[in-house]
Amino acid sequence: MQISRRQSSINPSVTESFPPILSRILGNRNIQSEEELVLQTKALLHYKSMLNINKAANIIADAIKLNKKVVIVGDFDADGATSTSLCLLALRAMGHKHYDYIVPNRFDYGYGLTPPVVDMAKDINADLIITVDNGISSIQGVSHAKSLGVDVVITDHHLPGDELPIADAIVNPNQKGCQFESKNLAGVGVAFYTMLATKNILEHDDYFSSRGLNTPNLAEYLDIVAVGTVADVVPLDKNNRILVHQGIMRIRAGRTRPGILALLQAAGRNHKRCCSTDIGFSIGPRLNAAGRLEDMSCGIECLLTDNENKAINFAAQLDGLNQSRREIEASMREDAEKAMQETELDQGVIPACIVLYKDDFHQGVIGIVAGRLKEKYYRPTIVFANDNEEIVKGSARSIPGVHMRDLLALIDAKHPDLIIKFGGHAMAAGLSIYKRDLVKFKDLLNDLVTKLTQALPKQATIYSDGELNGNELTLDTASILKYTLPWGQGFEEPIFDGVFEIINQRIVGGSHLKLTLKKEEQVIDAIAFNVDINIWPNQSIQKVNIAYKLDINEFRGQTNPQLLISLIEPIQ
Repeated sequence: MQISRRQSSINPSVTESFPPILSRILGNRNIQSEEELVLQTKALLHYKSMLNINKAANIIADAIKLNKKVVIVGDFDADGATSTSLCLLALRAMGHKHYDYIVPNRFDYGYGLTPPVVDMAKDINADLIITVDNGISSIQGVSHAKSLGVDVVITDHHLPGDELPIADAIVNPNQKGCQFESKNLAGVGVAFYTMLATKNILEHDDYFSSRGLNTPNLAEYLDIVAVGTVADVVPLDKNNRILVHQGIMRIRAGRTRPGILALLQAAGRNHKRCCSTDIGFSIGPRLNAAGRLEDMSCGIECLLTDNENKAINFAAQLDGLNQSRREIEASMREDAEKAMQETELDQGVIPACIVLYKDDFHQGVIGIVAGRLKEKYYRPTIVFANDNEEIVKGSARSIPGVHMRDLLALIDAKHPDLIIKFGGHAMAAGLSIYKRDLVKFKDLLNDLVTKLTQALPKQATIYSDGELNGNELTLDTASILKYTLPWGQGFEEPIFDGVFEIINQRIVGGSHLKLTLKKEEQVIDAIAFNVDINIWPNQSIQKVNIAYKLDINEFRGQTNPQLLISLIEPIQ
């Protein structure tokens, strides 16, 4: 891992509006005008440029008017859970009472709107199926639904394939011909816009006033949109920053779902100081754990309930599932590392692409393990687990410069009988293949990645915003950085680097290095997670060069600045 300092391009108009430290960081992210940082809802892109959204909204509005049975079919991750919950709450707020949802158990039904899932929807008398965070690759499922006389509206954000389902309407900003400027919406963002368009059609048709109903304000659900957007790690372009910021403001004010408050409480977080990091590392994993280990209904019910006690109970269940997920992940990571040593590392040389399979890998955790290996070895990684006796299911994570879904599409085009199905994005994808074809697939993928990565860096780069002076290592600076703006993918939380003197060092929690550091006259605590305990602690090392985030540590009623170390290099 290496450090590279960002190049700053500061616009004076931005400098005047923000504290100097934040202005400098925004310059590093090439923010050139205040307009790019407007976070009011009035600055959100309008849905009118989204292909097929009015068609989809009219179908949904007609279903509401005619009291048809609407069934939401969601994905089994946090984005799917939030998308499903948002649609159900929006339907309820619009006065509709004839609705239900299905989030298929990944272990029994696979991903998306499959024919068996359609049969489940038909069994509960679905007239209209709305997919959220899935559906763009559900060719067979949609065909089956249409053959049964069930209407289908797809809302999704995953990259479309060459063939689209024959749905009644498809809303996806990434489909060909869509002029919506932000291609980075999460599934919950697409669902939000679709429900917003539906509400506006009903309002235009005097549906609410004619029935004595209050016109719903869907901005009340931006807390849910924020959770799904951050948890799905989509790029925080301007539009997504607005969605996330507005949602976080609702959470801080306590005007949020009881389930979100309960999840934060279960994680030991204060909702009044909620930030995007809390969503990404506290709420998201707990929602995801339900879909990874069981089914997502617990997460959805947690977000849906208006009862605080029920929310607390659901959050406790999700917290327990997340703990189980951590234990399974730790065991799988250990097994994966052993497999790396035995099969992947040739005299210490890491292959261009890591492909691992073990028959006892847990299907619900392979994506996390793939991500951990990708981070450690800086290689595109796919981890496979059994789907059934003949088929394995893989979860892929990639690095900048290697578009994983395009790679899978290329292999599929050249070897059409190799991959059973695939889908996803540039940095994350999923696929299914026959177990007998694993070696062939691995060789093909490795050859392609080898060619693609010849000119790419062989190690990860930490992009630093430069040094902080000793007098900037304060609680005030940390608060400005943490709470003023939402940070995330593509709009990264600030990282700094610099040389510090070590005052004290010790290992805590088995493998975490706790430090007391000094820069100029400022003394500050720091922590580095999962260090090499063969190196640390080392009393002969008195200075270090570190890359770090300036964070806030709350412990036993005390609030102090703390450095979260991303990279630590001894200075001899």
